[in-house]
Amino acid sequence: MTYETIEVKPVTPRIGAEVFGVDLGKPLGNRTFQEIHDALMQHQVLFFRDQEMDLDRHKAFGRLFGELHVHPGSPGPEGHPEVLLIHADANSKHVAGEKWHSDVSCDERPPMGSILHIHTLPDAGGDTLFSSMYAAYDALSEPMKRFLEGLTAVHDGEHVYRGRYTHQVGDDAGKVYPKAVHPVVRTHPETRRKALYVNSFFTTRIQELSKSESDAVLKLLWDHVADPMFQCRFRWRKNSVAFWDNRCVQHQAMWDYFPQVRSGFRVTVQGDRPF
Repeated sequence: MTYETIEVKPVTPRIGAEVFGVDLGKPLGNRTFQEIHDALMQHQVLFFRDQEMDLDRHKAFGRLFGELHVHPGSPGPEGHPEVLLIHADANSKHVAGEKWHSDVSCDERPPMGSILHIHTLPDAGGDTLFSSMYAAYDALSEPMKRFLEGLTAVHDGEHVYRGRYTHQVGDDAGKVYPKAVHPVVRTHPETRRKALYVNSFFTTRIQELSKSESDAVLKLLWDHVADPMFQCRFRWRKNSVAFWDNRCVQHQAMWDYFPQVRSGFRVTVQGDRPF
């Protein structure tokens, strides 16, 4: 693929690319937007360096790709409910994205994509790993592909979110967190490629199997998607941006920098019901 307004350099043959020649803090022309969109469809996660963005510009960039998603548990900064604070320090008990996952897959309409802007970093560490669910699906044997076709899985936010944000919102005893059923193998609505869509954060059960069968198959698939052959690894610098397609990518944030600070903001684009 050739580009006229941006430069795109793949990180690995299977997933990830760095994008140069664009300032996300300024309005984008139609051609530049289309080329970023096309690069995302091809490479699944895009990385941008040296990007100065306030929250309004961050949201404006996200809205080019669709309606913005509001997180079911964590409130945004005042006046910005669509923005998720990503922050860890010496007082943190958890960090966002500690396990392989696709963002908020427990929603009926899970996010299409996530755009993370990091402004404060530890001296070392804090990388994010990304894994291609296209590559993970393609690497399965044909009998396994046929077995998984048509199966559906429960994605539940209860065990992930309950009590996690009480330091921000207080007691969440009356709150109902999302729960949804999605296909184990989903078809990307734009590329039409097939991708695995179960993750160790939210997926609790394959509906058509017994519990013991479901546990065994999910364990196999969770181990499979973590194969380094499907991955790229992003080393953050101040004002870096990562934009990933949740429909075909899982990611894991490395918490190897405690007690140092890592902080930024994420804008998430609403998606469609998986099929």
